[in-house]
Parts: sequence; structure tokens; C-alpha cells
Amino acid sequence: MKKLAVLVFLLFLLFASVSAINLGVEKTSSNEVMIYNINEPAVLDLKIKNLGSSDNFQFYNLLGFSMFPGGTVQIAGGETKNVQIIIYPREDLNYHGFYTFEYFIQGQNGEKISEKATIKIIDLSDAFEVGSGDISPETNSIDIYISNKVNFDFDDLDVKFESAFFKIDESFSLKAYEEKSFKVQLDKEDFEKLMAGFYTLSANVVFKEKTAEVEGVIKFVEKDLLVTSEESYGLIINTLAIEKKNDGNVLAKSETVVKKNIISRLFATFNPEPDSADRHGFFVYYTWESEIKPGESLKINIKTNWLFPLLVIFFVATIVFLAKQYSRTNIVLSKRVSFIRSKGGEFALKISLFVNAKKHVERVNVVDRIPPLASVYERFGGERPARFDEKTKRIEWELGNMDAGERRVLSYVIYSKVGVMGTFTLPGATAVYEKDGEIHEVESNRAFFIAEQRGKDIE
Repeated sequence: MKKLAVLVFLLFLLFASVSAINLGVEKTSSNEVMIYNINEPAVLDLKIKNLGSSDNFQFYNLLGFSMFPGGTVQIAGGETKNVQIIIYPREDLNYHGFYTFEYFIQGQNGEKISEKATIKIIDLSDAFEVGSGDISPETNSIDIYISNKVNFDFDDLDVKFESAFFKIDESFSLKAYEEKSFKVQLDKEDFEKLMAGFYTLSANVVFKEKTAEVEGVIKFVEKDLLVTSEESYGLIINTLAIEKKNDGNVLAKSETVVKKNIISRLFATFNPEPDSADRHGFFVYYTWESEIKPGESLKINIKTNWLFPLLVIFFVATIVFLAKQYSRTNIVLSKRVSFIRSKGGEFALKISLFVNAKKHVERVNVVDRIPPLASVYERFGGERPARFDEKTKRIEWELGNMDAGERRVLSYVIYSKVGVMGTFTLPGATAVYEKDGEIHEVESNRAFFIAEQRGKDIE
């Protein structure tokens, strides 16, 4: 009996050693993550070697995580098989960070072994990183990127990138640890007034109807860029337009100096007024000092009006010219007309000729003409004419020699039985004389008369 009991015990030990689970389990994956509040599983890649007899194995845990495969996995004795374990999150698990839990591998006979797995539970925003290259005021484009920091494949991502420099929308997929880059064309008008420094690059990520906000940094490097332009236009009224624009991204100090001589400064106006004016000899230096913000400009208009001095010069030149012409004139002949009332009611005018000799002249002859419809009254004031031609309406006086400063007054009366309305114009008279053996001729002014005037009766 004792021998039989020992034999049974030995057979039991042999059977137990043959039927017990003997597995070599190696985890080949790493950094498994589970996205909080998104029903996406974590995946464990296992390499399992069956050191015992062929068996069907089941995987499970006691913490409420759903695990797949849900059925059994057959592994023959001595076989090594790669098994992918999919672990779904629990809806009631409110935890962030690394989480270690125990799971079991059980054979058909109920024998089992336990293993431990560690996963990282993160928010959606923790899975991404965004960033960009540097940017300057002269940059036309910028490269931005978004990278997947975790061991998780994201399909069908919708991302809106936004910063002070641009806004773009992109849709794409991002595998585990993958990075995608995008080149963005820039419009300088969007950031011409921004100062140098660091600006936020935000990415609004939408995945499985869940939204996350990820932030990065764009460095706007310092650039001192002050552009000066000048334009001068106008001859008589000259305008000098100076513009200084800050195309950089730092505060730019500007000093503008304009030189004017002591003449032009008298006729110059400034907008805006200069900060200072310094005189050195025949020149005056006007200075504008200012600080120009990025994207802003300083405009200075300097207007020099030469119209007034030109008018003064022209007026003086005209006076000098007339004075010279007057000084060269030997005889000044002028003509006046006045209305007189005749006793018979006829239209009558008195014509007066004034002959002034500035220098000694000889053989002075004065000729005047009357309008065709007018007749000459027989009485003459002053000297009588030498001859009168009724057909040609020509009256002529022979005054002989005249000394310097001598003055003669010639007058006569014309009348007409035909009434005259409006302006009555009489032609100028002519004086012909001899000076130093040469014949000269001078004309008087034309005389005008308005017919409504009334004069005195002829005596």
C-alpha cells in the first residue's frame, strides 16, 4: 500500500509538471498611451513563447478594462507567437499620468500567470507639439510644424493654426512620433506694425469630435529697417516731400536735416514744423527728430513759394523798363475826351491833345482823326490846326520847334446829329518830329467815352 501511494503521488507530480503553464512573455512595444475621454485603446505588443505543452490561452484583467482578443490564442509547445493586446479605457477612470495594472494569461486547465502593464493616460493636447522657424520683417514665408509626441496613430485630424502673422486650416493624419511641416506665405501688411519679440502660435486640434488647444512660440527677430524716400516737384511753387517709413520691428530714431539759404527760407513753409533751426553763415539748417513705430511713417512737406518774389521782380523790372522807355521818349502825347451839351441837342465831345516835350525837338507835326459820322465845330481851343480834310476827317497841327519841358494843349469839338449809345472809342493821335536829323513818330493813347455822360453847353 505504501508503494502504491508513493507511485500515485509521483504520477500526480508528473502530471502537474506537464499540465502547468510555462510561458516566456516579452513586451516588444513601449510608451503605450491612452487618450483621456476618447474611446481609443492602448495597444501592447507581446512576444510569447510556450515552454510547456500546446494550449489555448485567454487574456483578462480584474480592473474592468476591456481586452482583446476576447477569445483564446493557441500556442503550440515550443512555439513563439506575437500577440497584440488591445486595452480599452474605462469610462469611469478619471486619472492622468502613468497607470500600472495587472492582467492574467490563463490556460485551458485554469492555470494562469500574471503580468503587469504600464500605460500613460494623457489629455489630447499633451500628444502634440507645434512650433515654427524665426521670422523677420523681410520674411515672405514661414515653416510651421506639428509633431505627434506619443505612440499613437491619429487619423483625420483637423487643425487650425493661428498667430499674429497668419491663419490657416489643415486636415491630415499623423502617425506615432510623426511630424508634419507646412510652408505659409506671409502678407507683410498683417504684421508691419508688430514689435520684435515672441508671439504665440496656437493650434486648435479636432480629433474624434474632441477639441484641444496646443500652443507654441514664433520668434519675431529684431530688424532695424528705416526707409527714406524724397520727391521734389513744382517749379514756381516747389514742394519737397520727405517720407521715412519704419519697415523694421523695433522703435526707430529718425533725424531729418534740410538746408535752406537765407533767401529761400523767407518763402518756405513746413509741415510739420521743425524741432530746431540753426543758422550758419548764409544757410539755415532745419531739423526734425522723432521716434517712428514699426509700420508707421513720418512725412515732411517743405513748400517754397517763389510766386511772390517773382511777381515783385517782374513788377520792378516792368517799372525799370517803362522808366527807361520813358527816359528815351522825346515827346509824350496824350489824349482825353469829355462830353458837352450842345444848344441844338446834338451829340458833342471835346477832344484835348497834350503835347509835352522832354527834350528839344524840331518840326513837330500832330495829326488826329475824327470818326466818320462826326463833324468838327468851327471854334478851336488853343492853337488852331494848320489844315483839316473833310473827306479823310484828318486834322493836322504844325507846332514847329519845342524846347525841353515845353507843353502845348490842342483842343477841338466834334458833334453828330446821330445819337450814340454805349462806349464811344476815339483812335489815338500821332506826333511826327525831328531829332538830331532823324524823323521820329509817337502815338497817343486811345480815348473812350460812355454815351450816358452829360456835359456843359457849347458857348
